[in-house]
Amino acid sequence: MKDIDISLPLTDEVVKNLNVGDSVLLTGYIYTGRDAAHERLIQLLNENKELPFDVENQTIYYVGPAPAKPGYPIGPAGPTTSYRMDPYAPKLLERGLKGMIGKGLRSKEVIESIKKYNCVYFAAIGGTAALISKSIKSKEVICYEDLGTEAIHKLYVENFPAIVVIDSKGNNLYDR
Repeated sequence: MKDIDISLPLTDEVVKNLNVGDSVLLTGYIYTGRDAAHERLIQLLNENKELPFDVENQTIYYVGPAPAKPGYPIGPAGPTTSYRMDPYAPKLLERGLKGMIGKGLRSKEVIESIKKYNCVYFAAIGGTAALISKSIKSKEVICYEDLGTEAIHKLYVENFPAIVVIDSKGNNLYDR
């Protein structure tokens, strides 16, 4: 199997050509976010306020990275269980978010939104947090610093390994 190299941000054309089971290497900027950060983002949208960053064509990695050792930009950075973001994901996909990275199953509502808005859900491999952190070259907190490791970070990644588990057609690797 060959890895597909993808430069971020995602485009409609790239997303459309990804298929469930594809192994990808992502290079570019991604954002982090977990439950508390997602709740705040959706609260802003519900109040018709601007988001603290433009989600258009971006990818969010569901992770709360561990503190970095001296000389490293980040500590171990393994994926968080994705279903915890399911109540928030459809609204962000509607706003233009193109990709999500996490682990585990997604709700029927999220899968329908993935299809409707031509998006993709990647899985990062659980248990490889230290290995994944090697593909993260820089980290910058962009908002919600009070949430600690759950703040929203902007990460620059090179050859970040992931697998397409739900493609833009709604095909789901977990159903196979």
